[in-house]
Amino acid sequence: MPDSLDTTFAALAHPTRRAILAQLAKGPANVNQLAEPFDTSLPAISKHIKVLEDAGLITRGRSAQFRPCILNPQALQAVSDWSEQYRHIWTARFDAMDNALKQMKEREHDG
Repeated sequence: MPDSLDTTFAALAHPTRRAILAQLAKGPANVNQLAEPFDTSLPAISKHIKVLEDAGLITRGRSAQFRPCILNPQALQAVSDWSEQYRHIWTARFDAMDNALKQMKEREHDG
């Protein structure tokens, strides 16, 4: 799992790839559709798609001569599962920050 998680995080590290995944969350799309919002060459978008595919984040379907890209939510589930083990730390820190801000506000109003 760590090796695949490393590959997944590396793929997610680039904003263009995250934007492509956001597009695919709305449904399958071909390379040209995925390239539309970017001021980037088609070969560059194809390379990003290849990285996402190698990481297992997307799959390529077969529809006649088209090969639509499809989001693979199971790969993102692995990231979610990994990060979930740290939720209690984030929650405790956010709760502590919330309490500190409330105390600061109370002192501001009392003073």
